[in-house]
Amino acid sequence: MGKSNAIIICIGTAALVVLGLVMLASTSVWVSDGGEYEYLKKQFVWTILGVVSASCLAYMDYRILKKWAKPIFIISAILLICCYVPGIKHTVNGEARWIKLPAIGQFQPSEMAKLGTIIALAAWLAHFQSETRSFKRGFLIPGIILATPVLLIFFETDMGTATGLGAAGLCVLYVAGSRLRFLVPSVLAALGAFVFLVISNENRYNRIMAFMDLEEHKLGFGLQQFRGLLAFMNGGVDGVGLGNGAEKHGYLPFAHTDFIFPIVGEELGLWFTLGTVFCFVLIAVYGIGVAINAGDAFGRLLAIGITCAIVIPAMMNVGVTTALLPNTGLPLPFVSYGGTNLVFTLAGIGLLVSVHRKGSFNDDQAENFTDKERTIRI
Repeated sequence: MGKSNAIIICIGTAALVVLGLVMLASTSVWVSDGGEYEYLKKQFVWTILGVVSASCLAYMDYRILKKWAKPIFIISAILLICCYVPGIKHTVNGEARWIKLPAIGQFQPSEMAKLGTIIALAAWLAHFQSETRSFKRGFLIPGIILATPVLLIFFETDMGTATGLGAAGLCVLYVAGSRLRFLVPSVLAALGAFVFLVISNENRYNRIMAFMDLEEHKLGFGLQQFRGLLAFMNGGVDGVGLGNGAEKHGYLPFAHTDFIFPIVGEELGLWFTLGTVFCFVLIAVYGIGVAINAGDAFGRLLAIGITCAIVIPAMMNVGVTTALLPNTGLPLPFVSYGGTNLVFTLAGIGLLVSVHRKGSFNDDQAENFTDKERTIRI
């Protein structure tokens, strides 16, 4: 499986990107203010930028990032802080997830922060891999590295992205060898704080209540999930045909972004929704394969972190749009409309390919691994 890891990942990614462009051609025409295919044209440009960045990173030696992990993380944190600065932040629907920069325009710092945080965690834990079971260097400091962007993102307020990044970071910590006696209490404490913050915030609390009874709240906070289920029901097994969906005509809010998955089900049917999930399963399985075959601890932790940072939000989006999870406002990677998410997610794929190309080891290299490198759980 080792030699085919990167190929399978790229095939799965390409299938998702193409599906996203096709679905945007079908859905965005009904929400665009600047022309019928304005969103599609923008997404196509971002796709090219993402593919170029992924190609450059794929041919780069990923180990260079170990030296640049600290400045990348600091820049990511500064950009997240800008989401709280009047005049720079850009608020949509009460959520300050974006900033506006000269020449770049609207930008979502949390997407860069996800990649920057994973790089920083992998670099720290790889550098101190012989001490990953200690409290200070194996849990406390990397925990602070992870908690800083997670909290900044959470209070933007982007609960979904913060949860996805937190889960991916915990996976990196666990794989690196951090003790469960440190991780489990911290996770329980985070869950307790999460519940308290949800209950104390009226908007989040109403979303939870709507999730518990969509029928009762189908015209309010449960509207998106209720209409999403109707879209899946309308599509059935074979779908109503590309372009023939009804829910995108103003009934299902954000049908081109967070809730594009139900439109896939409505227009293309069950097989395409299962195919979409299968593509993410391929990325997960073969991303782990890249990590297992990586030549050093940094490459293994980087591959695990990137894989989790892509797949966990994807599964959360699928869970939300099928009403298995409360509504969190997460895009479906590679498929939903959104330039920052697409470019940085494709960049993550490029890094996975780089780990595969530069870090895959043969039997002779494996013999030269140090004992502390073998402490990594995978």
